[in-house]
Amino acid sequence: MTDQTPAADISPDVVVNEMPTYFLPEKAGNTSATIQFDLTGADAGKRFIKIADGKATSGQGEVESPNLTLIADSGDFVKIFTGGLDPTAAFMSGKLKIKGDMGLAIRMQTMFRRP
Repeated sequence: MTDQTPAADISPDVVVNEMPTYFLPEKAGNTSATIQFDLTGADAGKRFIKIADGKATSGQGEVESPNLTLIADSGDFVKIFTGGLDPTAAFMSGKLKIKGDMGLAIRMQTMFRRP
């Protein structure tokens, strides 16, 4: 995922796989959490990111007992994480649903820089 790649050409798998490279450990502090992405639509599936010890790791599949689950259409998910759709606006309009730690959802916006 490069700064010049249009969001339409990026899959949710690319976004999730690249998230650790955009992680800002200084913003995460001592955060230890697992975030599940439950995506619907064209690229439906479950992906996750784990934050611990100042590092972020990502993968495919479902995790047990995530601290936060974000539910969205796969196209909207890509837009949210590439800067094409404001996360707050997505939540307020129902395009993004949140289960679990709302505070973590808010902090997540600062823990990852946008590509």
